[in-house]
Amino acid sequence: MSAVLTHVQLPDELPAARRILKHPRLMQSHRLTLLVVLTNAVLLGVGIGNGWWGSVVNVALIAQINFALGILIRQQFFVNALCTLVMRVPKSWPLKIRWTLAKGYHLGGLHVGGAICGTLWFWALTVIAIGQVDAGLQVTYCLQSLLLFAIVMTSRPKFRTEHHDLFERMHRFGGWALSALFWISAIQLGSASTIVVLTITTVSSLLPWTLLRRIPVDVIRPSSHVALVSSNRYRPMAGSTRSIARHPFKQWHSFAVIPTPGAPGFRMAISRAGDWTSYFIDNPPSHIWVRGIATAGMANYGSVFNRVVYVVTGSGIGPVLAHILANRVPMQLVWVTRNPVKTYGQALVDEIMRAQPDAIIWDTDADGKPDMVKLAYSAYESSNAEAVICVSNRKLTWTVVHGMEKLGIPALGPIWDS
Repeated sequence: MSAVLTHVQLPDELPAARRILKHPRLMQSHRLTLLVVLTNAVLLGVGIGNGWWGSVVNVALIAQINFALGILIRQQFFVNALCTLVMRVPKSWPLKIRWTLAKGYHLGGLHVGGAICGTLWFWALTVIAIGQVDAGLQVTYCLQSLLLFAIVMTSRPKFRTEHHDLFERMHRFGGWALSALFWISAIQLGSASTIVVLTITTVSSLLPWTLLRRIPVDVIRPSSHVALVSSNRYRPMAGSTRSIARHPFKQWHSFAVIPTPGAPGFRMAISRAGDWTSYFIDNPPSHIWVRGIATAGMANYGSVFNRVVYVVTGSGIGPVLAHILANRVPMQLVWVTRNPVKTYGQALVDEIMRAQPDAIIWDTDADGKPDMVKLAYSAYESSNAEAVICVSNRKLTWTVVHGMEKLGIPALGPIWDS
């Protein structure tokens, strides 16, 4: 099969002026983060100019508004509502407009921007409050600043990768403690506006936990690399993801959920990719915890296109299978994986082939690793698609998405933005 790609010729790239905005470092989520930062910089300039910068009440309100932006943009009901609106866009609209709307999942950049700016405003508040508030409130602000510093340090991408459990606990328990301190300081300050904003963000944060449930699951292990999890509870929207945990106050991980046509419940494919997934596969539980609701995934935004190519590797087949079975959009599947039958089981491979008879399954054990950009372009061209959707690891996803977009081809892929 690898010999086929030697004849694939990529078209000329876009002019440099258009190509630069397609680079991963300038992706839409990063631009939105920068927009939030610049907006706050302008606000700071205005505040210094008219004198409200020195007011504890004003700075506390701005800090809370930034955090509200960061929290609400991640609210599960908001995410699903936004995705549903985009999915209803007429396919007769110009491709450029639909391409722009398909990047709706990049709004997570507002979460990052709000968190960064909210933290900076709170640190400034701690300094500004010296001499303006009583000792009790000043202590509260200092504790907030220390907690924010700890959360920021453990949220760095490299730290998160190497110490994910510590990051998650700091983010959760530190966040809860921070919320309590916010309430204490808001009440002490007596700012009605800050209390209103804080009420909204608190309700938003607590809502998923009010839907915390422990549900029974069945786990099948077709190989030592993967566990196929199924449950007859909570039939989700196709293409959504769901957070699960073995213990409600320990590690939570999100996986794509796959509805079974004509049956209740959902399925998940969990691949070995770290300590948590390894333990899950080797010691499958009888029950798991879920919280909140299943949330629309990135690939749902591909529904704005008339035809798409899914380029996936390994267990990326999980979220894609949901779309194949939902049959919302005509598609071409390209699945690159190690011996698919041995790894994922004959039943899953047969289900994929029944749903997508023209699927291209590239067995890396037999054919080696392909040039993913050439493979994606070949499938895009031969299938007369409008866009490419890639689901793989970070490096490969960005390679394919950037490789397509610098050719002027719409492409979507996970962005690992928080």
